Amino acid sequence: MADETTAAVDAPLVRTARRPTRVGLVSGGLAAYWPQFPGLLDQLQDSARYVTERFEAMGCEVVDAGFISDPQEAAGAAEQLRRADCDIVVTFLTTYLTASMVLPIAQRTHTPVLVIDLQPTEAMDHPNTDTGKWLAYCGQCPLPEVANVFRRSGIAFRSVSGHLRDENAWNRIRRWISAAAVRGAMRHGRHGLMGHLYPGMLDVSTDMTLVSSRFGGHVEVLEFDDLRVRVAAVTDEEAAERVALARGVFTLDESVDEGDLDWAARVSVGLDRLVEDFSLDSLAFYHRGLDGEIHERLGAGMILGASLLTARGIPVAGEYELRTSLAMLIADTLGAGGSFTELQALNFRDGVVEMGHDGPAHLAISAEDPLLRGLGVYHGKRGWGVSVEFDVKHGPVTTFGIGQEADGSFVFVVSEGEVVPGPLLKIGNTTSRVDFGFDPGEWTDAWSSTGIGHHWTLCTGHRAKDFKAAAGLLGIPFRAVTGPGDL
Repeated sequence: MADETTAAVDAPLVRTARRPTRVGLVSGGLAAYWPQFPGLLDQLQDSARYVTERFEAMGCEVVDAGFISDPQEAAGAAEQLRRADCDIVVTFLTTYLTASMVLPIAQRTHTPVLVIDLQPTEAMDHPNTDTGKWLAYCGQCPLPEVANVFRRSGIAFRSVSGHLRDENAWNRIRRWISAAAVRGAMRHGRHGLMGHLYPGMLDVSTDMTLVSSRFGGHVEVLEFDDLRVRVAAVTDEEAAERVALARGVFTLDESVDEGDLDWAARVSVGLDRLVEDFSLDSLAFYHRGLDGEIHERLGAGMILGASLLTARGIPVAGEYELRTSLAMLIADTLGAGGSFTELQALNFRDGVVEMGHDGPAHLAISAEDPLLRGLGVYHGKRGWGVSVEFDVKHGPVTTFGIGQEADGSFVFVVSEGEVVPGPLLKIGNTTSRVDFGFDPGEWTDAWSSTGIGHHWTLCTGHRAKDFKAAAGLLGIPFRAVTGPGDL
């Protein structure tokens, strides 16, 4: 999918290449029509080819199961799509067909299905439309039938109705394809979990088995020693190259110590190797350490490398926040960035919620060149070093996080607002002023009541519908905070 986050980073940060979204496509109509209305099948197959081209233009890998005309052909298409292991299956109703041709595809593929009906133009030319020409316009005719059968079969139903060149319809379809990209990223993702839980943060604790069983993918348990040996192998030349990269990406505050910057650069190179060696798509970490020993120094040197990885599409979250690193991966897959975030303060004078963190940051969504600041102490953590200071680009944003319920189930939680200009902290934290359109205290109460944890991700754009679609494909409940009544 198109990524809107890369333009903000001018330095050579190469985005990671992800597996393309695999879209299964089957188009169909009713066999009884073909001998009755010559030329109709050819027209509908042309429409199906156009739909394939649109999906390919989105960067999708399309598994086209062809054009079906009866239940026997539908069964064959279902078997082909089952073997293809798609992220989503799109069933194109080109004209009327029976629900018996659609149901086996949903049942046998074990994949979320999107039903689309796209008539040839925005309206019929009524004086010149005979029965055969009309039938090309009646793809919506079987839609209630299919929806009813899906409901009675316990299958989630989702549809988009429009015409072939209806950009409103294609925008809605694109939202489902983006959601399928999220499903693919989660099903095939490898998520690193390095170190240990921040002591006492009970909300952060996440069942690794539940992550794999609910989302798919794999959680790779790592030790800080896995990082230690890779950092020890970094050469002086590699460290100097990473320092040069940092100088190209960041504005360096005068508080930055050259020795601390060199160490952060070495940790950054080591992190890159860790990610490559374990084929990681995301990482969550924390280690407390003691008295300046190597593991404490590693934990304190993470922010530069973690921020550079996050900007490349491999999100890294601190404080062992596995659910938030997953949320960041979902946001990045949707092209929304996604920066590690918590509450910082409420500004009742300006009506904004101030939120951010002491790193890592998603550099690609910074309002200006991000700043590296030297810190003699990290609040609540051991060690010292360099930290990232930036403000998410001003305009529409969405807070997004993965909450967890009493029964252990996950829930997607969002709220849409605006990042607005104003005074910011200058303490080596990412900080943004977010206006949610109502009292910041009431927003904080409503947000906290949703099941969200200590951390979440701050994303560019109003993305509630995108996250809702992703939740739908993943079978995850969805909650949105839109006003003070959402308590």
